Amino acid sequence: MNVKYHADAVEYKIVDSKKIIVISGWYYSKFDGDVKLAAKVNSKEHPLRINRRKRMDVNEKLGLNKSSDLGFEAFMQFDEDVEEKDIKSIELLLTNKKEEKVIFKLGEKRIQKVMKVYNESMNHIVYSIDNTIADATYITLMGWAVNVFSDDAIDIKIFDDMGNEIESELIRTERKDVIESVSKNNKNFIRGYNISFKYNYKKNYYIYYKSADSIIKKKLNIENIIKQAAKKKNKKKINKKQFVKRLGVKKTIEATKILLNEGPLVFYEKYALDLNTNRNEEYAKWVKKHFVKKEELEMQSMVKFEYEPLISIAIPLYKTDKTFLDDLLDSILGQSYKNFELCLADASDTDELKGYIEEKYPDERIIYKKLESNAGISENTNEALDMTHGDYIMFSDHDDVLCKNALYEMVKAINKDRTIDALYTDEDKINFKNDKYFEPHFKPDFSIDLLTAVNYICHIFMVRRDLYEKVGNLNKDFDGAQDYDFVLRCCEQAKNIHHIPMILYHWRCHEKSTAANPKSKMYAFEAGKRAIDAHYKRVGIDGEAEITKNYGIYRSRIKIKDNPLVSILIPNKDHIDDLDKCLKSVIKKSTYKNYEIIVIENNSTEPATFEYYKKLEKVEKCKVVYWKDEFNYAAINNFGAKAASGSYYILLNNDTEIIAKNWIEEMLSYCQRDDVGIVGARLYYPDDVIQHAGVILGFGGIAGHAGIGQSRYELGYMGRTETVQDMSAVTAACLMVKKSVFDEVEGLDETFKVAFNDVDFCMKVRDKGYLIVYNPYVELYHYESKSRGYEDNPEKIERFNSEIRRFREKWGKELEIGDPFYNKNLSLNKADYSLREENEKLA
Repeated sequence: MNVKYHADAVEYKIVDSKKIIVISGWYYSKFDGDVKLAAKVNSKEHPLRINRRKRMDVNEKLGLNKSSDLGFEAFMQFDEDVEEKDIKSIELLLTNKKEEKVIFKLGEKRIQKVMKVYNESMNHIVYSIDNTIADATYITLMGWAVNVFSDDAIDIKIFDDMGNEIESELIRTERKDVIESVSKNNKNFIRGYNISFKYNYKKNYYIYYKSADSIIKKKLNIENIIKQAAKKKNKKKINKKQFVKRLGVKKTIEATKILLNEGPLVFYEKYALDLNTNRNEEYAKWVKKHFVKKEELEMQSMVKFEYEPLISIAIPLYKTDKTFLDDLLDSILGQSYKNFELCLADASDTDELKGYIEEKYPDERIIYKKLESNAGISENTNEALDMTHGDYIMFSDHDDVLCKNALYEMVKAINKDRTIDALYTDEDKINFKNDKYFEPHFKPDFSIDLLTAVNYICHIFMVRRDLYEKVGNLNKDFDGAQDYDFVLRCCEQAKNIHHIPMILYHWRCHEKSTAANPKSKMYAFEAGKRAIDAHYKRVGIDGEAEITKNYGIYRSRIKIKDNPLVSILIPNKDHIDDLDKCLKSVIKKSTYKNYEIIVIENNSTEPATFEYYKKLEKVEKCKVVYWKDEFNYAAINNFGAKAASGSYYILLNNDTEIIAKNWIEEMLSYCQRDDVGIVGARLYYPDDVIQHAGVILGFGGIAGHAGIGQSRYELGYMGRTETVQDMSAVTAACLMVKKSVFDEVEGLDETFKVAFNDVDFCMKVRDKGYLIVYNPYVELYHYESKSRGYEDNPEKIERFNSEIRRFREKWGKELEIGDPFYNKNLSLNKADYSLREENEKLA
């Protein structure tokens, strides 16, 4: 049978209780005029009603001059008594007198799927599961559900195979984005949800969405959820020989049984965690060398500072374990700096702690108050704050531990700079037995953009009394993230926020469940989101935060003002295949449309390149300008900028490919802020390994990329590659800069012809007081210097070395001080935020 055909779509609907399946498409037969459509259901002939219609697109595609009805809609109707489940197979055929040809076939699974789409569309409920998170005990689902015809909330529950409801915790979240796109007339924005439940690896579970007039039941793919969670955890494949060697045969057999019977997450947490990383082992060695010694504490206790402020430590108590309380009080009363008061507000049910403290710790610096009731973490802390008299106020949790030199180091910093309004320090975690320190958090200096992505400041946080009185007490509306809200309010008002890059606080935590279970934390993550939203409202930023798949890390969605023109500057020398890939990715993927592309031709020699330019100049939004001088990356970009009309420039390499469709919006949303000068991107090698996640000043002796070699899908050290943050510099392979800022610093320094011109550019912008923001949601592939080649001959190597010397001469002071957005305790040879080794020599 000589015929061309295509089935485009299949649809299911119910009209007047009759079930109807419609298949649409087209067919064309040049010779077989008697070709007809026929249908079979469950391998038996079935009546078919045909509607023919014109398909001009097909006519054009086939090169037919005559317009004819090539399109069709084939209707198969089923009576009321035919159950949906009884329809097992459907075949659509073309027949003539001699033969028949099946042009479309539906199996049982596809039929049921098509029917399900219709049945769910008839529900008033629209829903989505956006993200899933699992540990060895709990699964958490994050998503949204809306009744498109009602403001009423959707009831969401979890059931098992037997129809038994599973105990779960449901947290409602605000999802304005959902309402705007799905149901604009819905006045209730609380349409998001996080639901957590305890699971059994071998059982099936269902999520139910129920409203007054509709119900949807969806089976959860537990196996896939667990596999994805395990994949995220186990980025570095476990070496089998190493596994057996370290565990021994007996434990390996035991571990294998756990893997088979309880699933990969239980196996991972019990056995594999320590095989995947030696960070904690390295840190244990580091602790012995760097933690304060007894002799040092004795020396510190004899120091007389010019200014010795009274420090008030506010701590709420609630059923505090006496062992942990002892550890806390011993660490505070043993401080080498003595001018402090300890204000304890006890909301426990009994007076037991009162007598215990008075008997064991008869120290006049302890001020104790028994509260009448437990009013929650914020109100209890406020009671402790109301007891304070100090010049500075600091906080601690009731079961954590301070390093005994903590207050000394903070007072030392204040004496060096009396303008300090707020201080924070580095911290680590301590296990329940007090015999292991782990997960050190070496923080950057103050970074407002990192702070709106994660509460990285956390412990210790200490503020001057006048700042505390200005911002007020903790707000109980943010219970669970009350400290986050307080830190944000303080940082909005503070003029000088100082970071001490020393571990001075130990956060009590189980070493193998540092995130605890998601169920117990969901309210805190939601409160954190609201704290960020409130911050944006106070400072006049039209944006809101959303909880990400990495709990505790937030992504901000900031609205763009107006619709400014963005000029994309792309230097190019030959390599038109790379340039073409880059341009197509920009043009096809970019959702922001008000842009122009300026290709800056420099030193090409291949005729095909110039033929390509002729075609390119005919493309809307594209133009080519011609640089006639020798290669100089800085000068070439400056030349291109003169031809640009936009109020924002994007410097983009020709060997890049856009991944994130909203890449321009993401950059623009930050770059439009008055305090931001440049926004950079996260770049990957073709194998999805990070090539750039910001620039670390001093890395390798000059500057280098953070995160190199880390998987795109790996969270990494403290989620640094995954979070928006301020940095010293970003690569010009992809960065956005305000035109006004570009002009203010007079563009790129043309004495840096090849190397470090982008880092120098960022340093100049920072020197003018602007922030450099790294945005990991701006994602691209970077094929790295394809158009230039490598610096591999003597002349190029000497030029590179001369630019290193020039950079050191220009920014020697900054190199000596160190990168404020890194940490002096971290390596300048390794890009993975490893600990700095003793006597580390720069590569």
